[in-house]
Amino acid sequence: MEPWQKDIFEIIETLADEVESFFLVMNDMVDSFFELTEEITEQIHNSIAADIDQYLQELAEPLLEVYWELEDVVGDVDPGFPYAVEPTIEKNAACMGCSNYHGQVYSGNLLVCAMHPHGWDDANCPDWEKSTEY
Repeated sequence: MEPWQKDIFEIIETLADEVESFFLVMNDMVDSFFELTEEITEQIHNSIAADIDQYLQELAEPLLEVYWELEDVVGDVDPGFPYAVEPTIEKNAACMGCSNYHGQVYSGNLLVCAMHPHGWDDANCPDWEKSTEY
């Protein structure tokens, strides 16, 4: 082989070694970059998850307190609510036997009928209709 051919062969060999070395270094850098981004992602994920958990806990605590207080209040309410009240001679005498009589108590308020929600004052209601119930 002539010296110039030998020199070209050595140059090509050196170039190949340098390219291989370059790609090995780049591979190491890419691996290091991915490891770093995985660590950062995990730290951010843990941090955000902890912050969201804390936020949701702070948000839920007052709501749960209100819920438990309402449960105590609801537990004291009569389970038969609303309930029916029949007309008597002393109270709503004009409504006795009337088909329009509703007679349900809602939140402590008696709804007598749609035409006269609080009842009629005397014994002769102008809207009285005979009940068809037996």
